[in-house]
Amino acid sequence: MFTRTKTSGKHLSRALSTRASTVLQSLGLPTSGELAGVYDGQWKGSGEVMESRCPATGEVLANVRTASPQELHETIEKSRAAYRQFRNVPAPRRGEILRQIREELAAKRDNLGALVSLEMGKIKTEGVGEVQEFVDICDYAVGLSRMMNGRVVASERPGHVIYEVPNPLGVVGVLSAFNFPVAVYGWNLALSLAAGNATVWKPSPTTPLCSIAVSKIIAGVLERNNIPGAVASLVTGDKETGKDLVKSRDVELVSFTGSEAVGRNVGEKVASRFGKVILELGGNNASIVMPDADLSLAIPAVFFGAVGTAGQRCTSTRRLYLHRKVAPEVLERLQKLYKSVIPGDPLAADTLLGPLHTRSAIKTYLTAVDYLRSSGAEILTGGSKYSEEALAPGNFVQPTIAIPKSPEPKDRIWSTETFAPVLNVAIFDELEQAIEWNNNVPQGLSSSLWTRDLRHLGKWMGPSGSDAGIVNVNVGTSGAEIGAAFGGNKSTGWGRESGGDSWKQYVRWSACTVNYSDAAPLAQGVNFAA
Repeated sequence: MFTRTKTSGKHLSRALSTRASTVLQSLGLPTSGELAGVYDGQWKGSGEVMESRCPATGEVLANVRTASPQELHETIEKSRAAYRQFRNVPAPRRGEILRQIREELAAKRDNLGALVSLEMGKIKTEGVGEVQEFVDICDYAVGLSRMMNGRVVASERPGHVIYEVPNPLGVVGVLSAFNFPVAVYGWNLALSLAAGNATVWKPSPTTPLCSIAVSKIIAGVLERNNIPGAVASLVTGDKETGKDLVKSRDVELVSFTGSEAVGRNVGEKVASRFGKVILELGGNNASIVMPDADLSLAIPAVFFGAVGTAGQRCTSTRRLYLHRKVAPEVLERLQKLYKSVIPGDPLAADTLLGPLHTRSAIKTYLTAVDYLRSSGAEILTGGSKYSEEALAPGNFVQPTIAIPKSPEPKDRIWSTETFAPVLNVAIFDELEQAIEWNNNVPQGLSSSLWTRDLRHLGKWMGPSGSDAGIVNVNVGTSGAEIGAAFGGNKSTGWGRESGGDSWKQYVRWSACTVNYSDAAPLAQGVNFAA
């Protein structure tokens, strides 16, 4: 869904559908000509022109003029200058700016949600819910701005005290993915602003409109408060733009959301210059259903986890482990739900299944299904693109349930994340076996156990339980709240964003020992008298 178009200096014309133009106009986005894709206090862009396409219809939504290498460099410089000013703004005052951003986002929540649906492809309720996440994390960060506390540590030396003090870090680079084109930036921006940093946002090249709309809202708030716009900069562009941002020594922290392969490269590049990094990478999440589970809760949750966002959430349910006693009933009821799904326009209120985001995602889906078939898996439902003529311009595929021939976690069926609505099922007899399968994959983002037995709960959450970053009980793998830290272990990257102690990554810490006595003893009783 993403192409690059080289042009002279002329605006490219495009004929938008009423459906698309209504959404863009509601947010003040132009429906003709090129859009500037760079913001550092001023809107500009002199790089290549990139197309934003609607994954449901294939129509070109916008032509965006991206950042040139020089403009990226200038934006980072302006962000550093803005940081030097913003770091001295009292934290509660920064919280007030976040409160105003929250109010503006909330006022445009439904319109922004519709834009997410239009450009990314997720259904309307999920698009609106994503914007709500940004609103919620702003609420959280407003309170946090008055509670970013350090610690007082007792000193062994008389007349001394030790303080652990957090201070603003610098410039934070945020590289977000297409599947959450608003919320992931929100998690990072809210905490970064509360901490006193400047942020440079490099969004996915396939969702530039979402980033431009959000940046316009934030820019308006900053301008009204006489805060430099480069505190929340935007640079649209391709992977080369991302690479240049990642390797810049003027960016103290890089937060990257994306694939394991690219994340590994990002981590290495940032580490090579001794920068800080937050990685949110592959998921490959599992749900385990025990014989005592409440199936009226478990089955709808698995259904949403596997089919919601057309299987394109980091937390989507991709593996389902069923106890032998309940497997027949669960699979029968799941298949009925799957067959009831009617794909359609993600902006329509009654649609539950939208498209995959790109044409290349269809290839990924079909490759995975072909491998399942060739390796002897049983395809219970789905397994191909939709054949209806009305859906042909979009990227619609059938949600699929398969029972692979072997439950061996090392097989690529189980160990590789397929970013599409493919749910693989295996049958187990003992919880310990299911936990072993859950853990024996490279990824470790989200996991879910369905049970009413406290003994199972204790084992699942304990040292011999799930090794994922999110360990749920009677809650699906998908749909995390902002209050707790979000992130995964192992090849998911060990990063944490959003709530909990995540804010501590966005500050620099200093241990400050203060001597208020009339003597200067050394620690550990060292005597160095001349």
